[in-house]
Amino acid sequence: MEKIWLKNYQEQVPAEIDADHYPSLLEIFEQSVAKYKDTVSYINMGHQITFAELDQKTKAFAAYLQNSGLKRDDSVAIMMPNLIQYPVAMFGVLRAGMRVVNVNPLYTARELKHQLKDANVKAIVIVENFACTLAEVIKDTPVEQVLLTQIGDMLPAPKRWIVNFAVKHIKKMVPDYKLTETIPFNKALSIGAGQSYSRPTVTGDDIAYLQYTGGTTGVSKGAMLTHRNLVANLEQVSGILEPVIEKEKELVVTALPLYHIFALQGSCLTFVKFGCPNLLITNPRDMPGFVKELEKYDFTILPGVNTLFNGLVNTPGFSDLNFSRFKFALGGGTAVQRPVAERWHEITGSVLLEGYGLTECSPVVTVNPPDLKEYKGSIGMPLPSTDIKLLDDDGNEVAFGEAGEIYVKGPQVMVGYLNRPEATEEILKDGWLATGDIGKCDEEGYFYIVDRKKDMILVSGFNVFPNEIEEVAAMHDMVLEAAAIGVPHESTGEMVKLFVVRKDESLTDKMLIEHCREHLTGYKVPKLVEFRDELPKTNVGKILRKELRGQ
Repeated sequence: MEKIWLKNYQEQVPAEIDADHYPSLLEIFEQSVAKYKDTVSYINMGHQITFAELDQKTKAFAAYLQNSGLKRDDSVAIMMPNLIQYPVAMFGVLRAGMRVVNVNPLYTARELKHQLKDANVKAIVIVENFACTLAEVIKDTPVEQVLLTQIGDMLPAPKRWIVNFAVKHIKKMVPDYKLTETIPFNKALSIGAGQSYSRPTVTGDDIAYLQYTGGTTGVSKGAMLTHRNLVANLEQVSGILEPVIEKEKELVVTALPLYHIFALQGSCLTFVKFGCPNLLITNPRDMPGFVKELEKYDFTILPGVNTLFNGLVNTPGFSDLNFSRFKFALGGGTAVQRPVAERWHEITGSVLLEGYGLTECSPVVTVNPPDLKEYKGSIGMPLPSTDIKLLDDDGNEVAFGEAGEIYVKGPQVMVGYLNRPEATEEILKDGWLATGDIGKCDEEGYFYIVDRKKDMILVSGFNVFPNEIEEVAAMHDMVLEAAAIGVPHESTGEMVKLFVVRKDESLTDKMLIEHCREHLTGYKVPKLVEFRDELPKTNVGKILRKELRGQ
């Protein structure tokens, strides 16, 4: 496929980047904490730390790890929501020359055990609220050290004591647990501050993160992301954003959890490189509380997913916020629905930029240019040094406007899955990564996601893509959220079933089906509608169609 996108893009961004511009993430981090030392790096619960403080704390934690019996390249897990402890622990692990294993704090004991064993995790930094899950399985894992932190540990006294007491004894958010030989995270920092730190020699080929996929296609797999993968993706994203970013001046809102690859790269690493403050939201599901927090700041950038944006535009008070400095929201993780994007534009005055990526690509593959004037429903154009091809089921490239499976090649593509050579061979083919996503490309070079290959519904031989059904349903004024799946049908093979969360209880299934009939061809119209109080989601906010199918 001819790179038509280059013709549109080349005046704005470089066609290629140097993936070896920095030997590792360490150089980027060290340059930023030195250059922006007096600038605020992170804000959480009203407390902030500067880049100089981030430098001091991460070096102390790195020294502690190096002197604790752990070895270079050992795996260290981090299991907590968005707190200042997260970047302190994460950059400390990287500065020690070790591998970061990000863990979803909502994991069940079974899921946690699998990940800790698979990654051969030797130490874990975990917030006390989830220690009970670890206690269930720790004896069956290789974990040797447990570093415990409490929600308020990075806050100054007496606020630290008040928050920790309230979380544990008033809100009862810390279930009982039994773990022996743990060490408080703050004590580890104190010990490390008095120990010697040896700056490791880290190369681009060294693994920085074992980033686990959601396990939607079987057991959760650890994508091996090297320092070169992450540096390359940082350079690619920087090439797109540099013209519109004011270093040290932007305020990035990180509501997506840092353990997720989108937030890790799109919020954390990118804006550490630019020296910009980062507002960490610990509990974005509390939408009224989230909006109250936003009231306090002149924020400029907000990465998120469709459910997050939808939740915000439907929360009282959001439309009253000050958007005078706001530049853009970046949507990813799952498809942004047009009604949500249009409502976002109406309220904020800014276009909701959509991008596309996946864990195996560190993660960004395409993004819309920041100066986009209106929502296109597109995931944008490929990043510099990124090639995309669309293949049909026979392995042939499709024409413009036709749908095919997206294949990606670029320096951000992982080296493979940990301990899974067969799964690696299945997804990496001659240097190309088979994404399992169905997309199309227009003649301007803009790409569009049609749907996940595995989520496609087959009605009488016709392909029906859930995203399209969900977007049409979301156009109805009485619909808050919707998810479409295929269910067995005697004559058509499958039929469309729609799960809906209502804004207005007077909405009926007949009203919604009639609405869909106005906008969809007959075989795409849902035959069944089930109303729910809520839809199952990942902690990032992706609706779990797989769980709905299982139910």
